[in-house]
Amino acid sequence: MSMLETRSTPSMLYLDGVHVSFDGFHAINNLSLTLATGEMRAIIGPNGAGKTTMMDIITGKTKPDQGEVLFDGSVDLTKLDETQIAELGIGRKFQKPTVFESQTIEDNLLLALNVDHRVRGTLFWRQSKAEAATIERVLETIRLTDARDRLAGSLSHGQKQWLEIGMLLAQDPKLLLVDEPVAGMTDVETHQTAELLKEINRDHKTVVVVEHDMTFVRELGVKVTCLHEGTVLAEGTIDQVSANDRVVEVYLGR
Repeated sequence: MSMLETRSTPSMLYLDGVHVSFDGFHAINNLSLTLATGEMRAIIGPNGAGKTTMMDIITGKTKPDQGEVLFDGSVDLTKLDETQIAELGIGRKFQKPTVFESQTIEDNLLLALNVDHRVRGTLFWRQSKAEAATIERVLETIRLTDARDRLAGSLSHGQKQWLEIGMLLAQDPKLLLVDEPVAGMTDVETHQTAELLKEINRDHKTVVVVEHDMTFVRELGVKVTCLHEGTVLAEGTIDQVSANDRVVEVYLGR
């Protein structure tokens, strides 16, 4: 392929032959993964399998030593920094929620919505009709419409996770990366989170969920990729992956 040619794929996310090593340790080793536009995918695997590093590569926090990382058909993510990647429409939710505890739920969403405006950090500007509509829609999706005036610090752990997902949604990303969303949640919250993510996915968003909770993964009902030692060990339905002898050996059997 000549230098002038740009690779193009019909996928939302395309990783091929990706390698990353830290001080000689291969955190990612010949990783290939394709995610269709509008797909939700669950990523499972033991600690140290490379799940976080994979997310770091997609968001530009870590640069691969080799391999292709393409977004939305043809955008080469390895050439962009974290801010540029975020502006393209890739939103990442980390495991620990970081909400503005002393602000209301609604103000948290307003701050997220206006993250790039020159009035950054101010809550005194008049919001437009479009912004108001976005906030209503997000509040409904994250099931916090009735709690909009509550301080974020007063929410349960599960509700804080939903608010943070809402703060991502306010920015209308094309791809959402969600890291262990149900860790520390009650069974009821876990079930509601599965419903919430399915709803977001139905709204034509592409979603990657990294998770250890197999009940939750089963409830998502999506294709599962199991990583091990920085590469794809198995891929398929939860039943197919759970029945894979190597997956049982390295991950589920413990």
